[in-house]
Amino acid sequence: MNRIAVLLVDDHTVVRQGLRALLAVEEDIEVVGEAENGRQAVTLTTKLRPNVVLMDVAMPILNGLEATRQILKLLPETRVLVLTSYGDDEYVQQLVQAGAAGYLIKQMAANDLLKAIREVHRGNSYFSPSIAKRIKDQFRQSLPGSQALRKPLDLTSREAEVLQLIAEGFSNKQIAAELAISIKTVEKHRQQVMNKLNIHDVASLTRYAVGRGMVERAAPPV
Repeated sequence: MNRIAVLLVDDHTVVRQGLRALLAVEEDIEVVGEAENGRQAVTLTTKLRPNVVLMDVAMPILNGLEATRQILKLLPETRVLVLTSYGDDEYVQQLVQAGAAGYLIKQMAANDLLKAIREVHRGNSYFSPSIAKRIKDQFRQSLPGSQALRKPLDLTSREAEVLQLIAEGFSNKQIAAELAISIKTVEKHRQQVMNKLNIHDVASLTRYAVGRGMVERAAPPV
């Protein structure tokens, strides 16, 4: 029997340990790796080629939304199942648009997680019941004659990465080192982000990133 290879992605060690323990007793599921931020998730997905990536949303360095976009661009056959505490409509909308195959709320996931992993591996979608209902409601609202859903601002993946690192307190030099690009390129991306968002100071950029769920709070790197 081919086991379902799962990569765990969450910045809390205790959460990963709990998930690993839960999945370890399932004969058809194998945890092949763990990542504590989105950057590690992208790297390990490319290396390990898991069938399913169990993805948190709010993480340092690179959040789950951008990690999902990058993973599915590199490996479109990978199935991303979001497992998060954030159930706001905007988070759900953006993750679904990014290609997530499922979306579970941590507080409600105990009974659904195993079924969700198996369903997304089969090629289906799986959403917590409350999320599924809201997606249907949003679809109805987006039909002609209804108010369309708000479209996320069109930041590129790299611009979103730079915005998250700015909000986490990284300097231009630190961002350049983290992303392996030049300081001049960082400055260019930083200016493009400010122009697109019409936000021109770091404090307001940070508030925007926190409000969009890109970071949980401003936290300078250690």
